[in-house]
Order: sequence, then structure tokens, then C-alpha cells
Amino acid sequence: MRLGVIDVGSNTVHLLIVDAYPGAHPLPAYSHKITLRLSEHVDDDGLIADAGRHRLIEFVGECIEVAEEKGAESLVGIATSAVRDAPNGDAVLDAVRAVHDVDLHVMSGEDEARHTFLAARRWFGWSAGTLLMIDIGGGSLELAVGMDEEPDVAISLNLGAARITRDHLPGDPPSAAAIKAARKFVRAEIAAAARPLIKHPDANRIVGTSKTMRSLARLCGAAPTREGPYVTRTLERRALSKQLGRLAKLTVAERSQLQGVTSTRAPQILGGAIVAEAAMDLLEVDCLEICPWAMREGYILRLLDHMDSP
Repeated sequence: MRLGVIDVGSNTVHLLIVDAYPGAHPLPAYSHKITLRLSEHVDDDGLIADAGRHRLIEFVGECIEVAEEKGAESLVGIATSAVRDAPNGDAVLDAVRAVHDVDLHVMSGEDEARHTFLAARRWFGWSAGTLLMIDIGGGSLELAVGMDEEPDVAISLNLGAARITRDHLPGDPPSAAAIKAARKFVRAEIAAAARPLIKHPDANRIVGTSKTMRSLARLCGAAPTREGPYVTRTLERRALSKQLGRLAKLTVAERSQLQGVTSTRAPQILGGAIVAEAAMDLLEVDCLEICPWAMREGYILRLLDHMDSP
């Protein structure tokens, strides 16, 4: 069947059209997205502002039209940390539903980690052994480890690249003091939550997912997107640390000129690098492999599993 999935993230709202069948590899057919930066459309109380709500309603309408034009038989929607953390998140989703009769399922942080882990497991297969997964979104950091399709440990922390940028890295570029404080904060948050992961037996394979991780890997020399999803791409902590020092001195405009860093990703790539380096350091990861699939693909795979159930 042809399936449409609307993914409302902290940075982008993304419609992915896939040809999906139980037991088969979901094949992307079409992609439609905007950089809404919903996490920035919040007031001092954390409420999603009217401008963000109106733009979300408008774009969901666009997604419905595109899905129909591309022959999608079914359309589902998910929302992550930007909506989950907003006190008026439910009201925003009610407004979307009232206009378009579309339900956007709010995914918990732990479910984000679980679905992303499933995607990584299916991509690398059983031969990968025990997986340790690090996923950096716009609003949250997900960590998971296990040897099955369900992780033994799944953790979500409010350490997304956009959130760290918004809350801890003012200025263009941020001051050295702000960067030092941001790194201290991120490391303390990860260290406080990482004990269940550290206690777990050593992983056989360590993977990183999300656009932020892919951008950082490209910045550190990994193959470009045009070479396809099956090329092995890695991110080394030592190379990342060097790039972090470089990014800290650049303006957003200067970052956008770097390989692998788009203009939409440039404002938050420093925040993402701070989180990635901290996670890799505290979890004693010298090198990880980039997984092309992430939470959205995991959600699709889980839907297909349920379709195939008796």
C-alpha cells in the first residue's frame, strides 16, 4: 500500500510517502517538508504561539493535498517533543483536527527512542548483535541499547539540537562562556541519566541517527548523500571534537557554507555537536556508524507489523 506519514518535529514538519507492505523494505516515493521550527514558536510560558499553530494547520492541509495527489491510501501523523512539551500542545492538535480531521499522535520520549531503535535494528539486522543507539532530534536526545527489537533501556532527554541552541547558545556566534556553560549543562544531564546504559554489557555496534548526526558525520568527512544510503558512514569522536572547536567560532552564515551543513541546519549544528560529543564521551564511544533510518521509519515499520498481525 502507499502510506503517507506526517512527522511534526521540533525543527521540520515532514510528509513522507512510502510504498509499504508487511515483510518488505519501505520504499520512499515522495517527500514534502518545511522548516517550521515549531520549538521557536513558543512564548515565555512555553506555549506554542498562534503563528506556529496557524502555520502548522496550513502545512498539514498541504500534506493532505500532496498525499492525495501521490495516491496515498492512508495518512497518519505523529508529533514529538515540540508539541509534547508545550502546555497547549493538546489544544494545538485539537485545532489541527478541527480543520482537517487528521489525528496527530503525540509520541512520548521513550516511544521515540523505542521506534528509532527498531529502525536501527531492522536496518543493521540481527548480525549486528547488541546495539547502542544515539539519536539527536531538534527537541530531544534519545538513547537506547539492547539485543532485540525492543531495547532493554530507552531514555529520552530534553537535549535536542534546537532546544540547546535556543536555551543556552545566544549570540552569533555564542560567547565562549555560553558555550562552556552549555557543555557543562549537557554533560551533567546525560551523566545523571546514563547509568542504565553504562551498566549494560558492551555493545557490538554503536549507531547514530537523525539529520543532525548525518550532518556532523558529513562535516567530519563522511560520504555525501548523493552516494546513496548503503555507503558506510561513520562519526569519530576525535574528529567531532575538532569540528566543535571550529563551529564555536563561526557565525550561522559561515556554518552554512560548510560541507553537509544546510542553511536550515546551520543555526543548530553547534548545539547538536555539543550534545553528540558529550554523549559519545560519557558513553565511551570512539566511533559510531550512521543509520539512514530513524524514528519515522521505525513508526512505519511498527504500523506494518500491526497490519501483518492476525
